[in-house]
Amino acid sequence: MNDFGFEAVRTVDVVVIGAGQAGLSAAFHLRRSGLEPDRDFVVLDHAPDPGGAWQFRWPSLTYGKVHGMHALPGMELTGADPARPSSEVIGAYFDTYERTFDLRIHRPVDVTAVREGEGGRLRVESSEGVYATRALINATGTWDRPFWPRYPGQETFRGRQLHTAGYPGPEAFAGQRVLVVGGGASGTQHLMEIAEVAAETTWVTRREPVWREGSFGEAEGRAAVALVEDRVRRGLPPQSVVSVTGLPLNDAIRAARARGVLDRLPMFDRITPTGVAWEDGRTVDVDVILWATGFRAAIDHLAPLRLRESGGGIRVEGTRAVRDERVHLVGYGPSASTIGANRAGRAAASDIRRLLRRERVAAPAG
Repeated sequence: MNDFGFEAVRTVDVVVIGAGQAGLSAAFHLRRSGLEPDRDFVVLDHAPDPGGAWQFRWPSLTYGKVHGMHALPGMELTGADPARPSSEVIGAYFDTYERTFDLRIHRPVDVTAVREGEGGRLRVESSEGVYATRALINATGTWDRPFWPRYPGQETFRGRQLHTAGYPGPEAFAGQRVLVVGGGASGTQHLMEIAEVAAETTWVTRREPVWREGSFGEAEGRAAVALVEDRVRRGLPPQSVVSVTGLPLNDAIRAARARGVLDRLPMFDRITPTGVAWEDGRTVDVDVILWATGFRAAIDHLAPLRLRESGGGIRVEGTRAVRDERVHLVGYGPSASTIGANRAGRAAASDIRRLLRRERVAAPAG
């Protein structure tokens, strides 16, 4: 509210929510198309610093362990120390990128809701105030929505439970019995690190892990993305691209398999005060349960727009929400990879420019 008791609403053409890879790519392409930051568009980021979700990664995830970090449009990432934490390398890179292209990111800003506004605009409600916008690019990713499965007895466990989102690095598990749940890249990375210092490790997954031999080229990448894209097009919740590519076999994984670190057990049936149990009577006592069970799209703030389909996801064509052409989702589903996020940012900016031009042509003179 202003001094006169009226709600202050700032009007812009485009609001970008999120300043990770996808959001920065979108902002870059909006600016290159002639839109001015803080005049024509604004980027709202809830994180305290540049770096998107990378700034929250655990210290032991060094830049050399990052798989396929693709440069942002217009500026390469060069000379990075592979032994330096990825959170520092990519945080510094994003910071330089934002300043180089003068993108003027607003942070920390929490967007609480996007709903229908007045005059055909969307109303974006945030901790910074209200924006009325003609178009929205949602680039909020998944980091803020860690997925915690629920199992009988979970509340009785006397040890510690944590999720990948709060993983502090392997040193915190020294001398402990650790159960790692999840068959993705994070789960295997955590397990191999923790096994070096823990008293004992156990690995459980819902499905048998799929190990991928050989190279993963452009054709394989396109096929994997197409599978994820098909789900999104049908209005189903997106799977990660990694979930359909399998786990790449490298020397470190081969060595861990040879040592028995990656011997997998099927998913347990219940959690006990001291560990986990299966219906066949088998039990394992542990001190820690680490849930490496992935993330879900952080899109709850879009709920007032009723974009979800009956299948639970938002149906998207390209980057545009089928139920509302003013809304674009980047870094969602098939564009969740770093290279996909770049392409999605460019596509969304281009589509929105066409929308803005069409509206201006249709607007009555005077």
